Amino acid sequence: MAAEDKLVADATLLAARLTEARASIERRFVGQHEVVEQVLAAILSGGHALLVGQPGLGKTMLVDTLSTVLGLDSARIQFTPDLMPADILGSEVLDMRPDGTRAFRFVEGPVFTQLLMADEINRASPRTQSALLQAMQEGEVTIGGQHRPLGRPFHVLATQNPIEQEGTYPLPEAQLDRFLVQVDIDYPDRDTERAILLATTGLDRDRPHGVLDAASLIAAQRLVRAMPVGEGVTAAILDLVRAARPGSAEAPGWLGDTLVWGPGPRAAQALMLLTRARAVLQGRFAPTLDDVAAMAAPVLRHRMALSFAARARGESADAVIARLMGESLRAAA
Repeated sequence: MAAEDKLVADATLLAARLTEARASIERRFVGQHEVVEQVLAAILSGGHALLVGQPGLGKTMLVDTLSTVLGLDSARIQFTPDLMPADILGSEVLDMRPDGTRAFRFVEGPVFTQLLMADEINRASPRTQSALLQAMQEGEVTIGGQHRPLGRPFHVLATQNPIEQEGTYPLPEAQLDRFLVQVDIDYPDRDTERAILLATTGLDRDRPHGVLDAASLIAAQRLVRAMPVGEGVTAAILDLVRAARPGSAEAPGWLGDTLVWGPGPRAAQALMLLTRARAVLQGRFAPTLDDVAAMAAPVLRHRMALSFAARARGESADAVIARLMGESLRAAA
């Protein structure tokens, strides 16, 4: 079988399994189709996701459901102001052996898993937040001078309450950039909330079932990276990301008064991967400009900072991204 034919066959099989996985997730996480799509796309791309929303919108339940459907070992860390880095990474303890000798033994922390839920990550101190940096970027931690690999695959799904709430610490820019996407979860509309009431307050509740496992997920991630991307999609990604940098020769004139800083090259890499993943989730073999438009906000919203003047005008990062995307698509046409 030719390489192209095998890629198409593998993508067709993966799309069918992902359709089953989405259906299993959405029977429990009702009505949030875009949220599920964005989180699954981030995992298929091999990255981490930051879930932002008010308490009680199902962020924790979504992560718990994903661990079951994807067949991954999972752990949860409840971030609090007194949480220490060793509570995440683990520590060495001194053991007394039967012969009377002593030796250090490493006790693994909850980060040694495949799907880590960092619940309310912005309630911990910046020092503790930074303990995840090496793990998220390199898939390993260094403790006691030894490099210790984490699970394969390894994904962090962190939840965050709005920073205006009491007792929260804004995540530093370096850590925000480690998240492939920021997924904003809003209040459901009336029909969706009615469906949630009916699905969750009765005697019988839908239970998710496993569809993938760690090995098949890793194979799916390799397949996503092997998908071809057309020159038009590549150019659209570059045009959008480069136009979002204030002071750049490719940025529109109005951006200088709107943004303080914009996305770096990691944003373009993330958008390239996510457009491929979204195409697979929708049963297609190559991404289109629609995929770029759909994934632009989740990739860019946490990688730019509005100026004081823009905030005073009531502008939002998503509105800026939509305007930039519209101008890029018009230029491409």
